[in-house]
Amino acid sequence: MTKSILILAAGAALAFAGNPQSPAAQASVTIGGKSITIKYSAPSLRGRTMFGADGRISKDPNWPVWRAGADDATALHTDADLDIKGLKVPKGDYTIYVLVNPTMPWQLIINKQTKQWGLDYDAKQDLGRVPMTVTKPSAPIETFKITLSDVGGKGKLQMEWENVIASVPFTAK
Repeated sequence: MTKSILILAAGAALAFAGNPQSPAAQASVTIGGKSITIKYSAPSLRGRTMFGADGRISKDPNWPVWRAGADDATALHTDADLDIKGLKVPKGDYTIYVLVNPTMPWQLIINKQTKQWGLDYDAKQDLGRVPMTVTKPSAPIETFKITLSDVGGKGKLQMEWENVIASVPFTAK
């Protein structure tokens, strides 16, 4: 019986490895034969407020810079050179952050530091920042989602959560 309990406990520990409340997620697109991928953790609201003066993100010690997900930093890999609203991003690996500010457009941050914990943000490693278009969804979005899409040979990066949809166009070369 003790052996059975240990096996069940080990199985439960494996099932909950990582953060089951913010599961790993991925967005990918291929444009012009070149792949662009974003890996992130997808948290859910679970009754919480995220954005605005009373939101958890605005109470974060790194606010107003947000890791664009949960847990590890959000990772961008591109096989193409990108142009994100005038910001030149050479092919390679980067981290994505977002400057969240309720009084001005959000800023997408492309950071050269990689493989760090999500709150380990170093502004000196920023490749650059670009403004995002921010709109409101028709209903609150429970689980954070990033999408990459091909819109007529040009790309679009979009983030959706709670009461925000933030997007930015890009080209891949």
